Amino acid sequence: MTARDEVSRLVREALGPPRRTPVPVPRGYLTRLTGPEAATRADVVALFTERVAALGVAVRHVGGDELATAVAAVLWGWEAKRIVVPSDLPFGWLAELDGVRALADSPVLDVSTLAGADGTVTGCAVAVAQTGTVVLDGGRAQGRRALALVPDRHLCVVHADQIVGVVPEAVRRLDPALPQTWISGPPSAPSSGGPPPHGPRTLEMLVVDD
Repeated sequence: MTARDEVSRLVREALGPPRRTPVPVPRGYLTRLTGPEAATRADVVALFTERVAALGVAVRHVGGDELATAVAAVLWGWEAKRIVVPSDLPFGWLAELDGVRALADSPVLDVSTLAGADGTVTGCAVAVAQTGTVVLDGGRAQGRRALALVPDRHLCVVHADQIVGVVPEAVRRLDPALPQTWISGPPSAPSSGGPPPHGPRTLEMLVVDD
């Protein structure tokens, strides 16, 4: 008997005989926001903004006609010279850039190019007000996961109609077959001797009030 066989045997013994009866799963968690925070759509968006800011993320509300100017202002604030973006990022989002080169991830950029960029701009699939979380699933304006994890700075554009109250609402909007990246604030600094954090050190968001 190999060591692997022995470990498998011990696991089987610990688990006992297979269950034939389905185990009930408690469903007592919130499936939607309740109380004053959920009084109106505007309250849900306001809660998201509050929770995002509490996580140390700079967040601004802009109108749809202000988005390009707001994106440019953030990148100029970073003193960015070169950024990487999903290949299907709407052109209008970058229409006001001046002095910043945007590299589309098509063909796929190598890791050194991503790491050497001054940041990235993406959209998201859905956002969660209760936790201040944004979720990317590789859909429109999001690109592959590396775009949101390798560059040092990430600007995420969130449309107000993408914001839901709680996590179960977000899960219902997502396709489980797609790769998902859940982001709740910038990564914490590593503890002494610990592994480095994953993701950008700087995360900023623009909430578009359509």
